[in-house]
Amino acid sequence: MTDEEFNELFQRYKETGDIEIRNKIAEKYLYIADIIAKKFVGRGVEYGDLYQVAALALLQGIDKFDPTRETLFSTYITSRITGIIKNYFRDNLRMVKVPRRLGEISVAVRKYSAEYEKENGKKPSVKTIAQALSYSEEEVVRALEVGGTVSLDGMAGSAEEESNKSLYALLAVDEDKFDEFELRETIRAAMHDFTDIERKLIKYRFADGLSQVETAKRLGNMGQMQVSRLERKLLARLKERLTKAI
Repeated sequence: MTDEEFNELFQRYKETGDIEIRNKIAEKYLYIADIIAKKFVGRGVEYGDLYQVAALALLQGIDKFDPTRETLFSTYITSRITGIIKNYFRDNLRMVKVPRRLGEISVAVRKYSAEYEKENGKKPSVKTIAQALSYSEEEVVRALEVGGTVSLDGMAGSAEEESNKSLYALLAVDEDKFDEFELRETIRAAMHDFTDIERKLIKYRFADGLSQVETAKRLGNMGQMQVSRLERKLLARLKERLTKAI
């Protein structure tokens, strides 16, 4: 099913409220519910329960989504399902007594993370926190889950110039396959109106890791300074859109 055919299907559902159409849409995106449910396995809730929560969030999301918006449905629904599952965990954690030591570690981790982010402009990785506080990485991960703190591996960059940072620095993401998928979908939506040259520039610089000089050679019709100016412009546009998306 092409994007155009899907949009037409979505529009028909909005006009008719036909449950069969809604089910067709849901079938197309149940894989997202499955990915997100698996992401949260191992935190005290069975996969089947998580999948039910994710599937219900998908159905609710279909009803609430506005197909006239520029946002891709896949981007919208991944964010919605993730948020609902996180709320589900928070609600359940309130009913579970957290072990005293884990609670103490969680407080220390949150305090350190806040100070680190204030000083460095980014969140610390699990490894950084563990080394700084003399905890095991497993203890830090459990504390992050309890405290709801998001951990980053930091921002990748080079000395070439200030704007040369990984696009991963524009979103707070964890290191697993789901988050990579979610990030790609979010960036894809943010780049919906980019020209072919603009898309290639982003790909060469941040997916392939080429320098500005190498990127200019690949593009063929612009020099390094032009690449630099356009890159800053595109990153500013992306950052604005990605900030609104999260």
